Amino acid sequence: MINKSLEKVKMPEQDANIRNRNFDEVALGYTETMAVEEAMRCLNCKHKPCIDGCPVEVDIPKFIQEVASKEFEKAYQTITNTNILPAICGRVCPQESQCEEKCVRGKKGEPVGIGRLERFVADYHMVNSGEKPKKAISNGHKVAIIGSGPSGLTCASDLAKLGYEVTIFEAFHTPGGVLVYGIPEFRLPKAIVQKEIDSLKDLGVNIMTNMVIGKVLTIDELEEMGYEAFFIGTGAGTPRFMNIDGESLIGVYSANEYLTRINLMKAYKDDYDTPIRRSKSVAVVGGGNVAMDAARSAKRLGADVHIIYRRSLEEMPARREEIHHAMEEGIHFKLLNNPIKIIGNDDNEVSAIECIEMELGEPDASGRRRPVAIEGSNHIIDVDTVIMSIGTSPNPLIRQTTPGIETNKWGCFVANEKMATTREGIYAGGDAVTGAATVILAMGAGKTAAQSIDEYIKQKNK
Repeated sequence: MINKSLEKVKMPEQDANIRNRNFDEVALGYTETMAVEEAMRCLNCKHKPCIDGCPVEVDIPKFIQEVASKEFEKAYQTITNTNILPAICGRVCPQESQCEEKCVRGKKGEPVGIGRLERFVADYHMVNSGEKPKKAISNGHKVAIIGSGPSGLTCASDLAKLGYEVTIFEAFHTPGGVLVYGIPEFRLPKAIVQKEIDSLKDLGVNIMTNMVIGKVLTIDELEEMGYEAFFIGTGAGTPRFMNIDGESLIGVYSANEYLTRINLMKAYKDDYDTPIRRSKSVAVVGGGNVAMDAARSAKRLGADVHIIYRRSLEEMPARREEIHHAMEEGIHFKLLNNPIKIIGNDDNEVSAIECIEMELGEPDASGRRRPVAIEGSNHIIDVDTVIMSIGTSPNPLIRQTTPGIETNKWGCFVANEKMATTREGIYAGGDAVTGAATVILAMGAGKTAAQSIDEYIKQKNK
């Protein structure tokens, strides 16, 4: 029986005035009853438009119908046929611009809560199933994955299922890439990430940490060690700055550094000695998801937080849910403002940020209206910390130590539709190719690369 409600079943959440003082997960998840009720909103459309919106092509109507029938473990198996990280994707994927955007129910109300149901199914499996994935019989061929973010984990999983001996080389001391260093605990608990990685190890994937490829070992040296193909999934972790006065002052962070200290190095916990500024007033420059994560983290560390963004709310690229949560938590939005200078005190520390008001002009190459400064509108905001969140690019180390591999003007690897780079046997995907994007798009690139690597090695060994 179809649930004709025009609205999704409401997701239980921590109260905004409580959660903005802790790092516990904001969304609390559906109960079984809630999940079944939401699943019954699905029309099980003949043409399945939601699948077209999923970069890894999960059979969404099938798993939702299984939830509606209370066959939760079957639903999990359906999802993991194509998506190895459902607990993660259910929490952080922008479903509103992907699968849910295509949902027919969204034409006359809210779309089916596909992400919420995916999260429920994955969490149910973690609690109720002790079954581990089975390791495939080895085919004798070795593949190296550089980076353990979502693209690398996906590529490794798909290749391991085909019998390849896969080793992931991770630069940090903990695997997970952006899932562990970039996304805060209150959006994605690290225990969830670890469980997904443990499942990968059960498939036989070997993960080596503290391995900075290009420094500890080069790709050429790995080739000499018997690796027949490579996937570069190193993400885009090098921060960009505005090149304005004052960016070298004490108290200026890149969002990547700030979030890495908090998420990976646990600076928010009293029993960790990771240094981080305990700010009174923070300015976060930028309007993407990373800016929201940095702002909401700073709020939880006790600061009064301003997000400074040069366009209007409509142009802001962050997910609507993240913007809504940030507003609920008491974060101030300084829209149509752009920093022009960071001001320091006698101790060379941040004391204020000077901004200028903007107005929107004609659309630029991105299709968004270009912000134009309003003369004479300069003003000062007193802050003791500035966090820059205006974009990132890939680390140049692999490019510099790997002859024959090309990058574009932003430092991203050049790869074709099969994720093949300009050097034979080397593939790349995710943020290392596209620049900062989404977890699920990176996973889609990892799946494509795994197929291409399989074809390449089979052809090479005919």
